[in-house]
Amino acid sequence: MNPKVDFFFDKAKQWQKEFEKLRMISLDTGLEEELKWGCPCYTYHEKNIFLIHGFKEYCAILFFKGALLNDTDNILIQQTENVQAARQIRFTCLKEIVDLEKVIKTYMYEAVEVEKSGVKIEMKKTKEFNMPIEFQNKLDENSALKESFLALTQGRQRAYLLYFSSAKQSKTRESRIEKYIPEILKGKGLHD
Repeated sequence: MNPKVDFFFDKAKQWQKEFEKLRMISLDTGLEEELKWGCPCYTYHEKNIFLIHGFKEYCAILFFKGALLNDTDNILIQQTENVQAARQIRFTCLKEIVDLEKVIKTYMYEAVEVEKSGVKIEMKKTKEFNMPIEFQNKLDENSALKESFLALTQGRQRAYLLYFSSAKQSKTRESRIEKYIPEILKGKGLHD
């Protein structure tokens, strides 16, 4: 039990009992407990295995390489279509956690074995992500923008593409693109 992580559990207004139970189950695995992204994260030899987090409608365990787990109980959830590796087990009450405790531990131990094996998840390449036509037009019109965009890291490129593509209307996509052109030209990412 890492005292640095206590604040997460102490500050929780919602899911307090569920978080405490998930923490006890997690600590039984013998993994290191750390605080990452403001959440309890459980690691094996400094590699992230899973974390505990909460949302308005549910709390969850997020397995960083969940896509590689054998989901024998069909309980892993892909948060959005753009999440490539991580998978969640979601809970809406303490009873669900208690009822699934043995299954949860099995998934946790399997996640450690996946990490030990060194297996990597083949991530989609940036070119495989949807390029909004509005952004492609801007890149075609402005060679400095194209050069700056291609000079960004793959992760920064993907973040922009996902953000621009997520707008349903062309007008909104254009507005987003216009707003971030100066940032791209400065070599900055969406969240820099």
